Amino acid sequence: MAKQTVVITGAAAGIGRATALEFARAGYLVGAFDIDETGLAELAREIRAAGGEVSTGVLDVTDAEQWDARLAEFAEVASHRLDILVNNAGVLSSGRFEEMSLTEHRRMVDINVGGVVLGSRAAFPYLQATPGSQLVNLCSASAIYGQPELATYSATKFAIRGLTEALELEWRRHRIRVLAVWPLFVNTAMTGNLDMRTADSLGIKLTATDVAKVVVKATRRSHRMLAKVHYPVGRQAGAMMMASRFSPAWLTREINRRISHS
Repeated sequence: MAKQTVVITGAAAGIGRATALEFARAGYLVGAFDIDETGLAELAREIRAAGGEVSTGVLDVTDAEQWDARLAEFAEVASHRLDILVNNAGVLSSGRFEEMSLTEHRRMVDINVGGVVLGSRAAFPYLQATPGSQLVNLCSASAIYGQPELATYSATKFAIRGLTEALELEWRRHRIRVLAVWPLFVNTAMTGNLDMRTADSLGIKLTATDVAKVVVKATRRSHRMLAKVHYPVGRQAGAMMMASRFSPAWLTREINRRISHS
C-alpha cells in the first residue's frame, strides 16, 4: 500500500508547520506549501533529519493556476494519492473596522476564503480518487459569534464554517470526509500584534502544537466514523461552542459584548 499523504497550506510557520511535523511523525508523506521558501526549506530539513518524507512547493493560495501546478507536482511523488488536504493558510488583521485599510480587509477575504475555495476545488479530483480521503479546514472560535475588532476575520471564518458544513453534506456521495478545526487565539506570529480587547480578556493560551495535535487526532481512522464535523481546540473554545448551542441568542451576544468591552 502506498504511503498515506497530506498536503498542508501555510506550512512554513505557525499552525501549518506544527501540523506538518505532527503528520510526518505519524508516517505521512507531507506536501508542505507556502509562499515562504526559506521557511519551507527549514521545515523540510527538520522532517528529513527525523526520518520523515516531505515535498515542498511555493504556493500563493489565491492563485488557481499555482494550485493546479503544485498539486500535479505533488501527485507525481505521491503515487497520485491525496489522503488529506489541510486548508490552513490564513491571515489576520485586528482593530476597529472603519480604521483598517481596504487592503487589509481584501487580503483576509482573498486568502482566508478565496484560498480555501480554490484549494478545495483543485484538490477534489485527487481526494475523490483516494479512498477514505479527508478535507480539513482551519476555522476559528470567532465563527461562533461575530467578534468586535476582528470583524472581517470573523466573517471569513463564518464563511469557512458554512463551506465546511455544505461540503460535508455534498461530498458524502464521493466518500470524502469534510471537517473543521476550531481554535481560539493561538500563540503564533499571526497573533503577535493583536489589537483587540477580547484577546486581553481571554488571553492567548493555545500553542500551534495544540492545534496540530487536534488536526491529526481528528483525521485518524477511529474518528472517521463518528460523523463529527466541528472540532474545538482547548477548553475555552470547547466551552464557547457548547454554550452557543444551548444559550439564547441574546445571552451569547451579551457574553461577547462583555468580553470585548464593546
